[in-house]
Amino acid sequence: MKIASIETIPLRIPFTTGGPSAGGVWGAKDLQVVDSLVVKVTTDGGITGWGETFGFTAVPAVKLIIDSILAPELIGRDVSQREKLQLELQKKFHIFGRSGAFLFGLSAIDIALWDIAGKAANQPVFQLLGGSDASSLACYASLIRYADAELIRRNVQRAIDSGYRHLKLHEVDVECVRAARETAGPDIEITLDVNCPWTVREALDMTAKLRPFNLRWIEEPVWPPENYAGLAALRKQGGIPVAAGENASTLLDFQHMLEAGAVDFIQPSPAKMGGITELRKVFALAAAHNVDVMVHTFYDGPGLLASVHASAALGGGKALVEWRYFDLEAQLYGDAILPRNGRIAVPQQPGLGIEPNLDVIRDYRIAL
Repeated sequence: MKIASIETIPLRIPFTTGGPSAGGVWGAKDLQVVDSLVVKVTTDGGITGWGETFGFTAVPAVKLIIDSILAPELIGRDVSQREKLQLELQKKFHIFGRSGAFLFGLSAIDIALWDIAGKAANQPVFQLLGGSDASSLACYASLIRYADAELIRRNVQRAIDSGYRHLKLHEVDVECVRAARETAGPDIEITLDVNCPWTVREALDMTAKLRPFNLRWIEEPVWPPENYAGLAALRKQGGIPVAAGENASTLLDFQHMLEAGAVDFIQPSPAKMGGITELRKVFALAAAHNVDVMVHTFYDGPGLLASVHASAALGGGKALVEWRYFDLEAQLYGDAILPRNGRIAVPQQPGLGIEPNLDVIRDYRIAL
C-alpha cells in the first residue's frame, strides 16, 4: 500500500479546569480553549490512519510543515516502511532543526502509519509492539497550574473523588504543593511538573522545601531542559526522584540523558519526538539503564492512544498514563477513552483501536 493523501485538521475545543488557569508553558492566563492538530493519512487501498502532533500555539507552524514539506515527500511512498521513512526524512531535513515543528509533524504521520499497520494486520497496535495482557492501565490526573491554594484543594479533591490515586501538579509555589498534600493525605501519589524554571542551585533550594511532601518525582526542574549534568546533580543531592524527557527530541537526546544518570523516570512524548517508531526505542534504551518510562501525554487524541498502546506492550506493568485533567466541551473519542476509577482502557480493536468522532471534527475544526 502507498500513501495517497495526508490531511491536517486543526481543532479548537473549549474547556474548563475547575477554576481559572494561572497560565503556563501551554498558554496564557485564563486559557479557555485547547488547540490540537489531528493528521489523517489515507492509503491507495482506502485504509485511514490517524495521528496527532503536540498542539496549543504550535499548531499553525506544524500544519505548515506537514502541508508544505512532509506531505509532498510522502505521497506515493510505501506505508510499511515506517523506519526507513523516519530516518530518511530526519536526515534530509536536519538543516531545519532537530526539534520543534518538523519533528512534531513527523511524529503525527508516524502514529498514523502505525494505525494503518494495525488495521491492515487486523491487530491492535500493542500486539504489533509485542503484546500485552493488560486491559487497562493506571493513570494520573494531570492538573493545570492554578497558583491558588484553595483551587488546588478543590481540584485535588475533585480528582480523588473521581477515582484517581495518582495526581500531577504544575505548581511552582511551595504552599500550593502543601495544600495538595494536605488535601490528598499520605496515600495518594503526587508528582510535580514545574516546566524548567530554575537553575540547579535554585532547584536544590526548592527540593529542600518540597521534600516533606513525599513527591513521587519532580519533573523538569532545571533550565535549560538539556542540562543533563545539572539534572544528574539534582538527582544525587535533591532527595526527590527526577523525571524529564518531554522536551527531548531525538533518540540521541534520550541516550545522553540516560548516560548522564539524569533521571529516575524518562518521559518521551510520542507526538513530539518521532511517534511510535522512536518511542519504542526509548523503552529499550531505558530498560538497558534500569530507568522506568512514563510517557508524556498532555493531549487527548491519537497521540494519547499511541502512548496507551506502547505503555501496555512495553511498560512492564509499571507505566502510568498521563490524563490531561481538562473538562473538554467535546471529546474526540466520546467517552470511549475516558478513565474510570483512575484507569484507562487499552483499546482492543485493530490499529489504535478507536476512530475519531467525525461530528466533533466537523463542529470544532478551525481554519488556519
